[in-house]
Amino acid sequence: MLEKEVLNFEKTAIVGIVTQNQSEEKLNEYLDELEFLTFTAGGEVVKRFSQKMERPNPKTFMGTGKIEEIHAYVKENNISTLIFDDELTPSQQKNISKIITECKILDRTHLILDIFAQRAETSYARTQVELAQCIYMLPRLSGLWTHLERQKGGIGMRGPGETEIETDRRIVRDRIALLKDKIKAIDKQMGTQRSNRGSMVRVALVGYTNVGKSTLMNAIGKSDVFVENKLFATLDTTVRKVVIKNLPFLLSDTVGFIRKLPTMLVDSFKSTLDEVREADLLLHVVDISHPEFEDHIASVNQTLLDIKAHDKPVIMVFNKIDAYKHLTIDEDDLMTEKTTKHYTLEEWKSTWMSRVGEQNALFISAKNKENFEEFRACVYEAVRQIHITRFPYNKFLYPDYKDAIEKEDKEEQETE
Repeated sequence: MLEKEVLNFEKTAIVGIVTQNQSEEKLNEYLDELEFLTFTAGGEVVKRFSQKMERPNPKTFMGTGKIEEIHAYVKENNISTLIFDDELTPSQQKNISKIITECKILDRTHLILDIFAQRAETSYARTQVELAQCIYMLPRLSGLWTHLERQKGGIGMRGPGETEIETDRRIVRDRIALLKDKIKAIDKQMGTQRSNRGSMVRVALVGYTNVGKSTLMNAIGKSDVFVENKLFATLDTTVRKVVIKNLPFLLSDTVGFIRKLPTMLVDSFKSTLDEVREADLLLHVVDISHPEFEDHIASVNQTLLDIKAHDKPVIMVFNKIDAYKHLTIDEDDLMTEKTTKHYTLEEWKSTWMSRVGEQNALFISAKNKENFEEFRACVYEAVRQIHITRFPYNKFLYPDYKDAIEKEDKEEQETE
């Protein structure tokens, strides 16, 4: 179980299903992540429910018997929140809420939006999160707001008028339009800020949430970005000027990605993700100590594809080598089959990671600054190559490059 930092955690139960497309092992991985999300939001998971089904029940997501079992447990144990691992349709959420009236019914998307709302510090981040929440809420309005009971009337409006739910929807739609206009204005300002940075090489840290991007940012950029062992500790993009040796460049720390990332969040955080789109080089940070880090890599690559940033040069940075632990097999154990969970770091390096290339795969500990000089040298060389392409005659920064040019000129003269 996760360590508890405070005593007033909400008692929570989480729910998932095993289907043809999702094995029991994969479900347990997702529920582990959902538990960490719940912990980040301020909840304590006291029970997990799962069921094998061909597909989710279109009415109540789970089977009728399982819903009744969950209902009985919720009543007996004073559960305050029930969280489903997959996104519920508006009708599923409504039907479940009618059966289980004793607690809040949330899904994975709602939980992530709630964490984003907690973490949003700046006006821009709060606006982005509110827009995502309004888009999510619109089809799920159930007419429960009591402050809008009066119907509209007046000239041209006599008759039944607007119902409460219609009034609610109109208010939310108006709010969405207002927030979109506000974000459009801020996007324009941020676009101007990016253009004012000149032609400096831009490097962006990308990766799954909680892999150590902000720790790495603090280590290399000597900045003070908020760091915490929780998911989505960083929402706002932080950009710092970094100098390695004699070479300056811009380094940005971006919001972390996650499996099943809500679509409305990708849309709302467009400008934040523009830092990734406009970067010249991506540092894909991976938590190699996490047992499912390969799935995390695939999720990040898919998100990069979705935002059209998949064709950029990438350096894979395998972080947290200080926390990496592998399973061991006793010499006399002939039954246990060796899997990737038994690989040492050296064995991992000889797998598909070797095909990434020595220059594009680094193994570090940002926390302890282990192998940090190698990391700085690799980043320096990658940025330097981009800089040379952009400023071919900038001989001031590169004495060695200047020597190479002079050598080439001399060889050409001798040939002539």
